[in-house]
Amino acid sequence: MDYELKRYYLQAILVIVLAFAVTAGASAQNPYNPDSIQQLHEVTVSSKQPIRTIATSQTLSGADLQALSTTSVADALKYFAGVQIKDYGGLGGLKTVNVRSLGAQHVGIYLDGIRITNAQNGTVDLGKFSLSSMESVSLFNANKLDYCQSASEYASGATVYLQTRRPTHDSLSVQMRNGSFATGMAKVNGQFNWRGWQGFIDGEFCTSRGDYPFRYHSEFEDTVGRRANSDIRYGRIEGALFRGGFSSHVYYYDSERGCPGGIVRRLSDKFTNVGREWDRDFFVQASYQERFFNKLLFKANTKYTNEYLRYCTNYPENQNTARVDNHYRQQDAYGALCAAYMPWSWLSLSTSYDIRYSILKADLKRFDDVERVDQKQVLAAQMNYKGVRVAASALHQRYSDWTFANAGAADPLDRWTPAVSLAYTLHDVTLRGWYKEIFRAPTLNDLYYTQVGNRNLKPEYTKQFNLGLEYHFSNSKFKIQNSKWAIDVQADAYINKIENRIVCLPLKGTYTWSMMNYGYTFCRGLNATLKGHYTRGPWNFSLLNSITWQRDVDRTDPEDEDMYDNPICYSPAFSTGITAIAGWRTLQFTTSYLYVGERMWSKADPEDILEPYHNIDMKLSYIHNIKKISLGLCLEVCDVLDIQYEHLPRYPMPGRNYKLTLSFGI
Repeated sequence: MDYELKRYYLQAILVIVLAFAVTAGASAQNPYNPDSIQQLHEVTVSSKQPIRTIATSQTLSGADLQALSTTSVADALKYFAGVQIKDYGGLGGLKTVNVRSLGAQHVGIYLDGIRITNAQNGTVDLGKFSLSSMESVSLFNANKLDYCQSASEYASGATVYLQTRRPTHDSLSVQMRNGSFATGMAKVNGQFNWRGWQGFIDGEFCTSRGDYPFRYHSEFEDTVGRRANSDIRYGRIEGALFRGGFSSHVYYYDSERGCPGGIVRRLSDKFTNVGREWDRDFFVQASYQERFFNKLLFKANTKYTNEYLRYCTNYPENQNTARVDNHYRQQDAYGALCAAYMPWSWLSLSTSYDIRYSILKADLKRFDDVERVDQKQVLAAQMNYKGVRVAASALHQRYSDWTFANAGAADPLDRWTPAVSLAYTLHDVTLRGWYKEIFRAPTLNDLYYTQVGNRNLKPEYTKQFNLGLEYHFSNSKFKIQNSKWAIDVQADAYINKIENRIVCLPLKGTYTWSMMNYGYTFCRGLNATLKGHYTRGPWNFSLLNSITWQRDVDRTDPEDEDMYDNPICYSPAFSTGITAIAGWRTLQFTTSYLYVGERMWSKADPEDILEPYHNIDMKLSYIHNIKKISLGLCLEVCDVLDIQYEHLPRYPMPGRNYKLTLSFGI
């Protein structure tokens, strides 16, 4: 075991050193970069020749992204079909994303093509990432299919890509925001473009009391009060540097927040949650891509992450939960080498090797430091010939864990999983279908968390089937003076099957819970999206619409009449979102409507449901330009009708609230 561990360490060090060496020697040339080029074409629906994707994809970019009433990445994703957001309420509440009921751990989040990871619990809090420096936010079911991409990008049930904006000129902008519930924000962004080098620095500081009023009404109670312990203070600074095929990103986030508990009747101080959380997250990443002889593509990725989390409930007024003061420290080193060969213009062959080393330390009682080595390799091929596109891949994953007290705490996971995609385009219509197998390894918390972890957990196996239709049409063939319009329609039917689903159940009493593999779930659904853009003279209009229908059920035991074929918790049968944008010169008005149907939240009692809700947001913005200086004013009204709703039971969301933003740019 010691020999094997040393071998993995040497492999990890070798890959990371090679990746750093390649990125450090990035040349000043402008090599072929399929990631950025394909991304721009995919999001510009008014393009004369939009690029069709084999994978099911949705994108918000440019003016559409900035027009929405959004603050974080989680706010933008809620407008996508098939997405469910779990939000614990308020600006400081944890926000995670679930796509097609696969679970948050099955969703990979990528920043400029490199994954944002958390080996401890497998989830990423999307509320920590701002949209101020983003060019686009994209969601791919299965995975994005580029000619040269890392093996990690094949290893998720769904992928979210955050593409940062490459500056085209020097600029400086300042924003000041004031909002409801004593929310204040200041933001500074500086960009430069000098002798082929592009970059930016973006900083933000925000505070909020988060004491929004709420009303909780049910058959047995009617509670009115203000949210307690929902405050937050955070600072974020990040920077990026680009040149040709070289890109890099540095990120630091520091916050303190209250962890609001579920509200109860009478709001007695005895039941007020007093938990506090401190986060310090840092990462630095770099990537370099080069093309040789017009046939060979090469890419290297590298990343280092350091995360600190403190959770404390050890306060005298705490009479409801256990008093703890836990500290977690996680470090993560990652490297990847990717290569693609194109013998002919219609065929691409690629391979990639990724390795990630993670270590988790905590001061919990009877907790041993845990190390994980995660290796992935992929072999992939793509063909595009006379309107027919085919992609196939085979992914190999190996996870090996060690603890200092007990080497070999869990048996290594070693699996191959396939994926295949097929599409045919005739004129403006594309028909596509794909199939993908994947598994999710248990997180370090699932396996080793004190009194909860189960070292015998099996990985979740997921099988995904998808059949879709895509239609693009614009007036590029029928010229109308001073007028442009485009329509983009997608519809996909899908089936997801999950075996050995990992759940947390109170097997040892109401206080001590346990992780276990439980059953088999079956989900079938339909996603549809519509994008329409119309421009005439100084006027421009956009319409964005998404619809999701699905049924996600438990099919573990056919003999259990009470539970068999019952819906899975937090999976709405129907949801839809509509966004309308109208602009005249630099004046813009946006209205967004979101509806989410009822959801079961208690497996023990199928009658316990979260009521349907609908939400309307409005945004009015104006920019006044004086030579090279721009002055902006933006007013946002969220939840215009003051609808009381919840993503999780007894965690009410803020009602009607306001944001006023002043901006200055040069």
